[in-house]
Amino acid sequence: MAVIKANSEQVKVLARLMRAEAEGEGDLGMLMVGNVGVNRVKSDCLDFKNIRTIPQMVYQRPGGFEATIKGYFYQKARESEIRLAQRIINGERQHPATNALWFFRPSGGCPGTWYDQRNTGRFKAHCFFAPTGADCPKVY
Repeated sequence: MAVIKANSEQVKVLARLMRAEAEGEGDLGMLMVGNVGVNRVKSDCLDFKNIRTIPQMVYQRPGGFEATIKGYFYQKARESEIRLAQRIINGERQHPATNALWFFRPSGGCPGTWYDQRNTGRFKAHCFFAPTGADCPKVY
């Protein structure tokens, strides 16, 4: 059962975001990016109050995803990426992105915190960061 509402076009938008942000990190990396996106839609906290849909999350300004300003994001979603996006919308979660609301790609190691959010781990080039359960209970 879906953990957020999404029609087929919104699933494709999430799939395109996952590819544009993490294609080089394989299916697992793309699933983690999807986790962050779905968590932002669910969270209703911090930087993501009033973000209730996938398009609102993907195109949020400020605070959205860098990939949306690059042409690669606007290419058609592939079936394999659509299937990955649907898995995330259906509630699949991948550590270290399980409860994360942010990720970034540092040039070196992952900092212990980033904008006061704790590091939950690294997968390949991306570091993931999550709020506390007290700050954002809906992502837990």
